Amino acid sequence: MHILFLSHYFPPEVNAPASRTYEHCRQWVRDGHRVTVVTCAPNHPQGKVYPGYRNTLVTREEKDGITVIRVWTYVTANEGFLKRTLNYVSYMAAAIVAAPFLQKVDIVISTSPQFFNGLAGYVVSRMKRSPWVLEIRDLWPESILAVGAIKNPFIIRLLEWLELFAYRQADRIVPVTDAFQRHIVKKGIDRAKITVIKNGADLTLYKPVTGTNRLAESLGVQGKFVAAYLGTHGMAHHLETVLYAAQRVRNYPHIVLLLAGDGAERRRLMALREELGVTNVLMLEQQPKEQMPWVWALADVSLILLKKSAVFKTVIPSKIFESMAMEKPIILGVEGESAELLRAADAGYCIEPENDRELATRLIELHTDKALCQKFGTNGRMHVTNYYDRIQLAKRFMELLEATHNEKCRHMRSHL
Repeated sequence: MHILFLSHYFPPEVNAPASRTYEHCRQWVRDGHRVTVVTCAPNHPQGKVYPGYRNTLVTREEKDGITVIRVWTYVTANEGFLKRTLNYVSYMAAAIVAAPFLQKVDIVISTSPQFFNGLAGYVVSRMKRSPWVLEIRDLWPESILAVGAIKNPFIIRLLEWLELFAYRQADRIVPVTDAFQRHIVKKGIDRAKITVIKNGADLTLYKPVTGTNRLAESLGVQGKFVAAYLGTHGMAHHLETVLYAAQRVRNYPHIVLLLAGDGAERRRLMALREELGVTNVLMLEQQPKEQMPWVWALADVSLILLKKSAVFKTVIPSKIFESMAMEKPIILGVEGESAELLRAADAGYCIEPENDRELATRLIELHTDKALCQKFGTNGRMHVTNYYDRIQLAKRFMELLEATHNEKCRHMRSHL
């Protein structure tokens, strides 16, 4: 099959959407399929085009057998509702304009978050006369309402209408959590056209690292107990919890907290670190993907945190799977489906979101119990290997794509 995948994010960007899209597409190519990805110039999260790339009308490249078409978009940092909306809409428009120039495709996939990217799939699939698969990685507009990014009632109603329109028009919907599936069914969508394919980990990349870690030497954390948050520093993550927990463990000189990544909140968090005077918190900029195993290797414990919100009970941060693959015990400040997964794996502690006192308590417990850390880490690696190997998930996704394509072909023949 020839698969056309519309994704706002793609490597060398290192966020979860880029990784999931790339790792699925790479496996489909290895299995003998043809894949074209339409994306934009890499710029997330700072809104600066990466070195070696240009934000031009259209460029073409090959990556591991994947044909990558990069279209012009309005580039801006991952902050500010209006500018981000212009960024999203410009990508949707560019993807639609590019579609007629692409060769015949058998199926179109578009992925959220942000339904402008998702809706591009509807238009392009109609232009290419191909079935449309809509992947749901976040609930829109619920996820942006949860962090207070939108308050205008008219805009909220418009986004809710677009959400329902997309669900109804898609030939198949692929959410990444069971809770997302329940949400979509409550909107009146037939459960039969919804298939959950959760996130996972590339077990060839994310695996325990041995040998001398020069990054640990350069940061001066050899022999320290490092608790690390790796990923986007956004409004949804409430990372001030880490800084306040650092205050509480300041009398434990061997405990170091690490924040590595970028995002809309990073500058504010750096200022808060200075204001609080916490010297046991390191903050690294976003690291390239090939460096990430060594960044993970710094950590004795992985921190996975979100704001306390009913909406976030429906999500499963992709860092859970990467942490497990790296054999890192987890302290999880997320309720709902994520907590259920962690308990099933017996791979760490669940705490109340935004509770810095509980975070500090669990840090001290793990710092003093190396055997428990080892147990959680081993359990996590075993669980992700058994259930969340990205290769196996990609193969499941391909089975779904083939079934959707064949069903559409049969439907079209029956109407001839």
